[in-house]
Parts: sequence; structure tokens; C-alpha cells
Amino acid sequence: MPTELPKSFDAKEAQEKWLKRWKEKGYFHSEPDTREPVEKRKKPYTIVIPPPNVTGALHIGHALNCTIQDVLIRWKRMQGFNALWIPGTDHAGIATQAVVERLVMNTEKKTRHDLGRDELVKRIWSWKDKYETRILGQLRELGASCDWRRTRFTLDETCAKAVRETFFRMFKDGYIYRGKRLVNWDTQLQTSVADDETYTEDTKGGFWTFKYPVVGMPDQFIQFSTTRPETMLGDTALCVDPSDERYVLFIGQHVFQPHTGRQIPIIGDAELADPELGTGCVKVTPAHDPNDNACWIRQKGKIGSINMMSPDGKVAPGFGAYSGLDMETTARKAVIAKMEELGFFVGMEQRDVAKKFSDRSKTPIQPFESDQWFVRMDDRDGKAGLAQMAINAVTDNKVKFHPKRYKKNYIDWLDEKRDWCISRQLWWGHRIPVWSVTRVPQDQREITLKQQLLSLLEKWEQEERIYIKNSDDDFADMRMLICVRDEVKDYNIVQQIENSEFFQRDPDVLDTWFSSALWPHSTLGWPNINGPTGDPKKPNWEELKDYYPTSTLCTSRDIITLWVARMVLMGLYNLGEVPFTDVYVHPKMLDGFGETMSKSKGNGIDPLDIIELYGTDALRYAMVNVATETQDSRLPVVNVCPHCGTQVPVKQEHMYMRTKKLNCPSCKKAFRPGGPWPEDDPELPTAKQASDRFEIGRNFANKLWNATRFILMNLEGYTPATVNLNELPTEDRWIVSRLATTTEAVTKALESFKFAEVAKLIYDFSWSEFCDWYIEMSKGRMRDPAARPLAQRVLIGVLDGILRLVHPVMPFVSESLWQALNEAAPQRGLPVPRQGEESVCIAPWPSYPAGLSDTATEAGIARMQDLIRGIREIRNRYQVDKAELELSVKCSDAVAAELKPLASFVSSLGGVKAFECGPHVTKPKQAGSIVRTEFEAYIALAGLIDPVAETKRSEKQIAEIQKQLTGMTGKLANESYVKNAPPEVVEETRLKVTELENQIRILDGNLTDLQST
Repeated sequence: MPTELPKSFDAKEAQEKWLKRWKEKGYFHSEPDTREPVEKRKKPYTIVIPPPNVTGALHIGHALNCTIQDVLIRWKRMQGFNALWIPGTDHAGIATQAVVERLVMNTEKKTRHDLGRDELVKRIWSWKDKYETRILGQLRELGASCDWRRTRFTLDETCAKAVRETFFRMFKDGYIYRGKRLVNWDTQLQTSVADDETYTEDTKGGFWTFKYPVVGMPDQFIQFSTTRPETMLGDTALCVDPSDERYVLFIGQHVFQPHTGRQIPIIGDAELADPELGTGCVKVTPAHDPNDNACWIRQKGKIGSINMMSPDGKVAPGFGAYSGLDMETTARKAVIAKMEELGFFVGMEQRDVAKKFSDRSKTPIQPFESDQWFVRMDDRDGKAGLAQMAINAVTDNKVKFHPKRYKKNYIDWLDEKRDWCISRQLWWGHRIPVWSVTRVPQDQREITLKQQLLSLLEKWEQEERIYIKNSDDDFADMRMLICVRDEVKDYNIVQQIENSEFFQRDPDVLDTWFSSALWPHSTLGWPNINGPTGDPKKPNWEELKDYYPTSTLCTSRDIITLWVARMVLMGLYNLGEVPFTDVYVHPKMLDGFGETMSKSKGNGIDPLDIIELYGTDALRYAMVNVATETQDSRLPVVNVCPHCGTQVPVKQEHMYMRTKKLNCPSCKKAFRPGGPWPEDDPELPTAKQASDRFEIGRNFANKLWNATRFILMNLEGYTPATVNLNELPTEDRWIVSRLATTTEAVTKALESFKFAEVAKLIYDFSWSEFCDWYIEMSKGRMRDPAARPLAQRVLIGVLDGILRLVHPVMPFVSESLWQALNEAAPQRGLPVPRQGEESVCIAPWPSYPAGLSDTATEAGIARMQDLIRGIREIRNRYQVDKAELELSVKCSDAVAAELKPLASFVSSLGGVKAFECGPHVTKPKQAGSIVRTEFEAYIALAGLIDPVAETKRSEKQIAEIQKQLTGMTGKLANESYVKNAPPEVVEETRLKVTELENQIRILDGNLTDLQST
């Protein structure tokens, strides 16, 4: 009895069913292939997931990244690789702490200092547990075929040990040091942030001009301008260009700083002062401006640096009445007022000022001089430093970028060789494992205790459990820095040090990117790979030997510098090998208004909404389809009213939390716009989000389902047998050739990371060639008992290949149909049938013998398809949809020899009752024409149309097209347009002109045909 599928594909049921089955079977778990001899072992293919931050749920950008990785891992698993995809999440130090601190303030009106370090960290762990579970659940629903047994978290013990080991080694080797440096300071979170974690916006501001009196020169002043008057409290100099004649005599003199009573020098520095800008004189505040700080370094010893700000963004103690005032508000007003009172205020003009903000707290960044930990990046002792090693890895093609253009971003950033600030003044993260001496003993008992501790420290250092170095000059009050290799609980060293009165642990935590930089090898257990002793000198290296270096990293362009570059340099430092061989940079998903999606903006699209409305396969197909080599991809959406289902267009203000409630124009009921909104109004239902971009994938899944359903209903009497390629009828020869050709093209596209091309290839072949053409061509043979067996074998064999090709992109519908095939035709395939695997997950990637490809047959069928499309176009053009047509094709004898055997298909698929072809054919009167390079075809229209009415319609069309053509040719005749418009736009205009001219030519021909008698 034939296997019968339900009438429609239930995406939700399929997802639940196969996720459970795949987990039970353990298809995605991977172990080092050590049981087989080396020559028989599977080649490994490894991906480590870019760990999502545990700050909230995933958005559609994560869905794109996840889908691409899953396509690769499923494909490689089918190719027979020992495929491993390691999942995990990132603690995202500053981002997660910011979210939880904000939550505590909004709900309890408490700061982190009210809670204390231990309580805040406890709250963050609770947040992490909630959102990590949600994130991993979303990944599973996306169909991610990860090895879930290996799930990692950047703060778990395995990763923490890698962090401590790396810090210890780099500290000992001199790569990690501590120093007082100018950093980007987030005054709300009270921590340093990297340049890459800030953004700049033009804001309304002022440009103030003041004057300082010159010491020893009565009634002599020097004017300067600034956008930050409050920083005058930290001025240590005025600066002019040494060549500026207005000021050359003042260089070396001093001015009086009225707020502090200090006398500060006038210096010459052409790199800082520009005679053409403003007054030509600038104030110098090294502790609060990066350009001024660079000047201070150049002028070392001539001017000082004064920090006049507290970490909370207020004026520091020691500045009199200004102390405790907020820098940008009250302090600024007070400083300006004082200068006016003293008569030193010259004027102010309104200006747009480029202002830097923290990407985490969205508050203004303050340049701030503070004690920080750094990784040294530049070359040392004539040897390539960390930055240069990472550059060499790419220039030597050990790491390859796809698309290639992103290689430049990577190299340009590393080439600056700026030291990496790795400390953050947070409570959530990897605590810096360094203690320091805090004071000098006061009596003999203390001296004895300290000596005992120092003796113990010396013993531990010999055992390489700690490393001691003298403090840098910047920290002369601290006699030594003690770096601890192991975790606090590993032995009593930390307890003894902490209980003493002379040692204090550094309060900072490491930059999130420090632990993330170790991800490719920390997830595999480095440095103690399955080692039972905990001794990093004696690890069991099987995991690393099999899976490291990993194979492909999929990521977005915005973290090439923050993450990709640092993973490369850390992999080279710790293991002497790059962490991956290929980096695929996918497009960045933007909302419908061209804005980057992010949790903080609230404009992210929840992939679970899309899955619920369209199914996971539809979402995944759309993601693969947008993965072109373009930089960005927009995804416009609509809100679906949760009350009545009406689609409500999304306005830009809906995407940024400025509007938390909408009213449906249809049912008038209120709802919250879709997206990851705060759960602040549980009584108000939230809209789902929809987009026609996902209709394509859903329709494709349904097309595959319906085609398979038809085939299975016509499999009665099916018997597997070898298909003799030499005896196949033309249509079979064509479809198996197209299967082989498409398989080869899809494989090459995957190897080249051309994912959108993969989507197009499987769609065009499966939908158009197989479903729309071949199945239609085979229906007649399915009714013929003699022809049916071969037709069934080819249908089933091609469908088997299609499901293998489709599976990495659309795993749920392909698994559902695979199981149906297993039931109906357990043995199948081309040209020789074989037993179908129990799951398409573990089925081999399709591969066909060279003999299956037949370019001549493909060309012949393509010509026939072109002819039939032409016939259908004429039917549509002349509105003769149901008429049986007479077709004549003027062509060479060779083309006629290929078309004649296909006459039955031309007749059935084109609705043709009479068909002749050859060089002798003449054009009938009143005929529609199909003009191609290899043939001209004519459809006799006499008696089927009204020539007068058709003539008027054609003349009207020609006039409309001529109007468009005149506009286009006018543009090309304009030299300014051709010169200034983007080249691609000009080329598009030229192509459009050619297209319009061709349309007019065809319509003129039609008009001539209609008017002939």
C-alpha cells in the first residue's frame, strides 16, 4: 500500500519530533577518533560558537550566525568528517553587570554598593542561569546540531583555569603589566571601556573662549577655546605652535590658573596646537584628553598631569568648592561663572560637538587617568610581538578571511600595536589573580610574620604555583606583585595571604574579551585536557590533537578586532598554532530602517516569533538566502496584532522603546510591539513579528512536501534496481544530469562560503526543474505500466539526492520526508540503489559518478524549456490562455533533431496541438514570435485575437516604453550624470536602455505581425 503523507507539512510537530529523536540518538556528539588506525580516522571539522552574551534573548542576527554554522557542520558531518560544534555562552562582564545593576535600581532603588560585591554577583549568577537556559533553548529550536554535552560558559571552571594559566604565563613572560594610563571611563558603571565599546554622536554643545593672565606681564592675557570648561581644573599648560609669531615670545612663560591658584607653563607643540584653528592656543589637560595626554608624553618632565575627577564623574577632593560637583553639569556651570566673575570669560558660541558614549550604559565617556592592567602588543627585543604574530598569520594565509576584504580591517587594527587594556573595574568576571604588598611592618611580630610569608612565597614560586615580580615605578608604594596560578580553593596560599595584613588582592576583573580570546582552546579543556592530575605540564592532549586548530569561525564584522584578532594572538601564544583556518564574515542584520539590531536598542527581532509563524526551516532558508557578500542586509517586519491577526506596519519609533503600546487599526485593542521588550506590562499582550522574506522558505518547504506526497502516492509496485544510464529516456537523462551538476555546484558554493548561492541552487533545481518540469514530464509514464518502474526509480533517486542537498539548510522538512522515503522505498539511489540511513543527519553527502553529467542533454532540455516559456508568455500577452495553439519553429536540422523527440512534452506542457520544426518553416500571418539565438518560433494567432484591438494595445505599450527610454537616454547624454553617478548606477541605466530598446523591437515586430494580411 502506498505511503501517504498528510496534506500539509506541520513545521511545529516536525521540529518537536526530530529535536527529540536527534538528541536521543546522539547524532551530534563527537569524540576524538582514536580507536581506528591513523590512516582510517575521520578527518576532524570543528566549529566553536561565537558565545552569545547572557544579557538577554537572541535576535535575528544570532539566527543568521547560528544557521550558517549549522549548515557547515551538518554538511561536513554528511561528508564523513568527525564534526564537532561546541556551544556555549559568554558572561559578558560589563554588559551583564550593567543590565543587572539597572534592574536592581529600577526595582529596588539600590546601587551595587548598597548590595555589596557578593550579593551583586549572586544576583548576576541568577540572571545568567535564567537567560543562558533561554538562549540555549533558542539555539536548539533553530535546529543547531551542537554537541550539547560540551556546552561551555566563559566563567565555568574549565574556562576559568585557562584564563588563570594564560594570565600567569603572560605575567611571567612580561607581556602583562600594570600602569597608570588614560582610558575611556564609564562614570555610571565606573569602569574603563575599550574604544570598540564606545560610539560617537554629534550633540548640541558650546565652544567657550577664555583667557589666562600671563605671570609677570601686567594686563597681558592669552586666549584659548574649549568645549569642556570644567577640565580647566586639571590644566597643566597652555600650548601654541612654536612657529606662530603671535605667541613665540610667550613660550617658556607662565600663566595664572585662577581656579587652583597654580602657575602653568606656556609650551610649544606643533602636533597639538594649530595656528589656523580658534585662537591658535589650546589648554592642556593630560589626565582628561587623549590628545593632551600624547602631548604630555612628548613633553615629559616639562609639564605635569593632574587627575581632577573621581570615578563617579564628579570633581575629585582637593579642588575646593568644586569638589563633589558633577563634571558636565554643575562643575561646568561653576567654572564658567567663576571665569565670568573674574573677567576672564571672552565668549561662547553654539556648536555641534562630537561626543563619545559608552555602548553599555549609554552615558558620556570621560577620558580618565587610572591604574589599569595591559597586554603588551608591540615588538620586543627584535622579535615579533603579539600583534605582529597575529598579522603574520593572516598575511601568510594560515588564517583566511571570506570575503577577502575583511583581511584589511584585521591587519589595519593590529598594525597600530596598541597595548590592550584588560582590566575592568567591575565585580562580575574573572578576578585578576594578583596580590600586592600593601604596607610596611610596624613591629617585630609583624616583621617575623611577613618574613614567614615571604619564605613561603619563595617556596611556592619555586614550585611555579606563583610568580613574584617587583612593582613598576608607577607603584613604588607596593614592593611586589604576586601572581597566583591556581584557583583560590586549590590550596591555602590565598587564604594565608588574605588573612595577613600585608597583602591585598587586585579588585579588578578581566576584560570579557580576554576569556573570549581563549575560547577555541579553553572550550577543549586547555591547559588540562582530560588530565587527571591537574598538572598543566602533563595533560592528555587527545582533544586538542583531534579538534584544534578549529576549522571555521563564523562572525560579524564588528568584532573582527575585538575578538577575532585576539583569538589568533592568544592561540599563537598559548599553543603555537592559529585557532582556526577560515573566518567567514556574514552580513550584519539591520532592521527595516537600516539600524543595527541590538538588545539595548530594543529593535531586535525574536527568531522564535518567526519560527512560530513560519517554521524553523523557513527562517533558516531566509537566513541562508541573505548571506551574500554584501556588508549589511535589511529585514523589514510588521507587527501581527495578538487579538485579531491584523498586520500593523512597524514605524521607526516602535523599534526603540519610545512607544511601548500600540492600538490595532482594525480591532482597536492595545498591544506591545514585537521584539525583545522589557517585561514591564504582563497584562498587555505582545505582537508577533512577520515578514514576507520568510514566505519563500515556507512555500519551498510546502513545495517539497507536496511533490514528495505526489511521488509516494504513485509508488505502488516500486522495486529498486540499478538504473542503466545509457538506456534512459531524454527527460530522465536530463534530470539525473541536472542532479549531478547541481550537487557539484552546491558543494563548490559551500566550499567557497557562498551561502546565498547555495540557497538559490537548491531552490531552482528542486522547485523549478524537478517539481515544475520533471514531475510534470513524468506523469504520462506513471500511467504506463511498462514505463512506470523506471520513472519511479528516477523520481525516488532524484528526490533522495534533493533531500540530502536540502538537509543542511532545512533539516526538519528534509528529515520528515526522509523518514517517509525510508518507509516507502528503503532502498533507492542513482545509479545504484542502497539502503537509506536511519536519519538524513547521518546520510552521506550526495556524490555522483562523472557519467551522470550530460551537458548536451541539459542544453537540449533548456532549449525546450525556453520555447515553452515563450509559448506561455505569448498566451499571456495575447490573452489566449485556453486555446490550443499551432506552433512552428524555424531552426537548423541539428536543433530540429533535438526538439522532435520532445514533441510530446512541448504539446502537453505548452498546450500545442500542432508542432513542426526545421529550416523550411515559414512565418504564418498574424503570428506571435519567439526570437532566440538558435531558433525563431511562431504561434499562429489568426482567428484567436482581434487584430484591431491588439494593434491599439501594442501601440499604447510602445508609447509608454518609448517615454521611459527617452528619459533613460537623456540621462546617459548628460555628461554630469555619467561622470558623477556611481559607476554601477550608470551601468544599470545602460542595461535598462538596452532592455527597453529590445522590448520596443519585439512590440514593433508584434505590430507588424498583427497588421499583416
